[in-house]
Amino acid sequence: MTIETLHEGRFLRLLRNDTWEYVSRPHARGAAFIAARTDDGELVLVEQYRVPLQSACIELPAGIVGDEAAFADEDFEAAALRELEEETGYRAGKIQHILTGPTAPGMSSELLHFYVATRLERIHDGGGVEGENITVHRVPIVSIQPWLAAQAAAGKRIDPRVYVGLWFLAQTPA
Repeated sequence: MTIETLHEGRFLRLLRNDTWEYVSRPHARGAAFIAARTDDGELVLVEQYRVPLQSACIELPAGIVGDEAAFADEDFEAAALRELEEETGYRAGKIQHILTGPTAPGMSSELLHFYVATRLERIHDGGGVEGENITVHRVPIVSIQPWLAAQAAAGKRIDPRVYVGLWFLAQTPA
């Protein structure tokens, strides 16, 4: 079993293992995803334009871990807390690791680390770091389905992990 590098860009590496091609992130250790619920029963979501899809996407707050020199040794929980605050402006009073698993097992070697965050405190407006241009949405969980349907009808893509996050939040007490 020989792994061959077919191409290496700034952030991604295209590899081949026999007949299977896939990507890896050579300067990262994984990704953190956060299902965050406010004390008022709202799901905190982010919206940003995703170039590969040529569309705005509704997603859970998330971020790549270990891809910046300043945070190279940051543990996954700390990265999840930082990403939540950067993207949404919320600081979590409680965070719980739920699972670790593949993001797209047929295409990528990346592992995701999934967290549930509660007891949120609003620190600032959010929006991400320079160049991210993130819109923050707080949606009452009791009316999330019609809201997501309206977003999809408006042409936005809904990341399926939003539904996974809702399921885990339903299993997690405040």
